[in-house]
Amino acid sequence: MKVQVAPKKQLTGKIEPFDSFWEAPEDIERGYATFGQFYEHNYLKYIPQDRQSRILVISCGPGYFLNLLTRKGYSAVLGIDSYPRKVAYATSRGLNCVVAHAFDFLQETNTPFDVIFVEQEINHLTKDEILIFLRLCWENLRDGGTLLVHSLNGGNPITGAEALAQNFDHYNTFTEYSLRQVLEYCNFQDIKVIPLNLYVFYTNPLNYVAMALHKVNTLIFRFNFKLYGKFNRIFTKKIAAICRKSQGKVAGVIEAGHHRFDGRR
Repeated sequence: MKVQVAPKKQLTGKIEPFDSFWEAPEDIERGYATFGQFYEHNYLKYIPQDRQSRILVISCGPGYFLNLLTRKGYSAVLGIDSYPRKVAYATSRGLNCVVAHAFDFLQETNTPFDVIFVEQEINHLTKDEILIFLRLCWENLRDGGTLLVHSLNGGNPITGAEALAQNFDHYNTFTEYSLRQVLEYCNFQDIKVIPLNLYVFYTNPLNYVAMALHKVNTLIFRFNFKLYGKFNRIFTKKIAAICRKSQGKVAGVIEAGHHRFDGRR
């Protein structure tokens, strides 16, 4: 059995740590189809058309997003995950993955990426860790490079509070506003916050029933939020943000614990 190397940067989450993927179904093989369809519908349009783009997938697990990108002809894709068994499952399918802890990898790599895709929810990080992580992503993107992150949606009146409480390693949730807020603070630009659509299984008739009910709920939620002077627009279970690295230096300094990042490469 392989021994897992301890990370240099110790994160708060210990039960379901951020730098590994925890949403794979019990039937791991089945997830390549289901997650692949979800990713293709929600994310693929935001990946550059250039099949030579250097893409890093953080917390890749058994490689669901990597598998989709490889099938679509992307040839310079790398996945990292801190659990050797998950990486072994991905590499057994011929996917380019290595065992690595996210923070350590981002601090030690030297070649910038065109795209960084984060397969784990950033809710598994504390607020200080999120700021450090986003800054490390900024440092590891080329100018104009794309970052894709996703989060539990704290604005959903049905799932928001439960999603925060149901996992010991969930430390926060985001809304469209707060996700945009933290990315702007970390000097990303062209920020687009999107709903993540769960209803992408179009061969299943119940999929369309769920879509219709979700639309009704969204109208009801928007109306009730406006009664209280709130203007939330996105009420999906999860939300994602697509943003780009701005040109030039990062404004300000982010400090957390003993880690200091001041904009110098």
